Amino acid sequence: HLSGTSEEVAPPLQQSFMIPKKEINMVSDMAKWKRSQAYADYMGFILTLNEGVRGKKLTCEYKVSEPIEKLVALLNTLDRWIDETPPVDQPSRFGNKAFRTWYAKLDQEAEKLVATVVPKHLADAAPEVAVYLKESVGNSTRIDYGTGHEAAFAAFLCCLCKIGVLRVDDQMAIVFKVFNRYLEVMRKLQKTYRMEPAGSQGVWGLDDFQFLPFIWGSSQLIDHPNLEPRHFVDEKVVNENHKDFMFLECILFITEMKTGPFAEHSNQLWNISAVPSWSKVNQGLIRMYKAECLEKFPVIQHFKFGSLLPIQPVTS
Repeated sequence: HLSGTSEEVAPPLQQSFMIPKKEINMVSDMAKWKRSQAYADYMGFILTLNEGVRGKKLTCEYKVSEPIEKLVALLNTLDRWIDETPPVDQPSRFGNKAFRTWYAKLDQEAEKLVATVVPKHLADAAPEVAVYLKESVGNSTRIDYGTGHEAAFAAFLCCLCKIGVLRVDDQMAIVFKVFNRYLEVMRKLQKTYRMEPAGSQGVWGLDDFQFLPFIWGSSQLIDHPNLEPRHFVDEKVVNENHKDFMFLECILFITEMKTGPFAEHSNQLWNISAVPSWSKVNQGLIRMYKAECLEKFPVIQHFKFGSLLPIQPVTS
């Protein structure tokens, strides 16, 4: 997927799943999604990157191509817009309405932003790719954010790979440079506008907002000579190593945002700390991601399909 190119960008984006009236429709829609080219390409992309960052630190050396730099610049623009759109005074503590102003700017400018990353001969792809960017920052009506929005950003990057903007030797930079910057911007959005977690399972969920950095972050830690899963609940270990490992950066953010014993506010993660090895953690998280995110109708009903990520059955 990372090295493949697409010569033509065909029909406009198709409809996302519509909410069904009957349970049977939901089952058939989910079966259609799991058999689709979009699902195969998306999971192939996630797993390729999972292997690409295995055993590597965030601070290690890796190639940074021009498209990667342009993507970081795009995310820096989104960050700057947050500074230019301060929260408004309102009676409700959560869901600050200034987010809607911020989002309206992205909605208006998304295609232009994508056009700065996509070369001119692929300009026809920009409108379709821009849809995934707009979907990746949260919902402007509910002022919430969750793993479905995170998946839209991964789909955005997957599309850039499919049209050949990002290539096989960009793997580490996609995760360490671009996705990591995306996480920083999303955390700033969440804190600034007090966004609600979309579809949160509370203490029974892995995390209120993210999932992918736990997968890729656990892959980074496979075969680490000193750090074992039991160490990530140790505050000292997290403070000393979070700049090297995505997983620990996520733990640090959780402890900054939540109060009380870790075992109470993040029970699923606490349970994971008892797993004997990072490779088992990584395998378990991939299974959990499929079951709890990609195979949950409330998450996937909003996923968009088009010429780059088609709903048609998988052909290869």
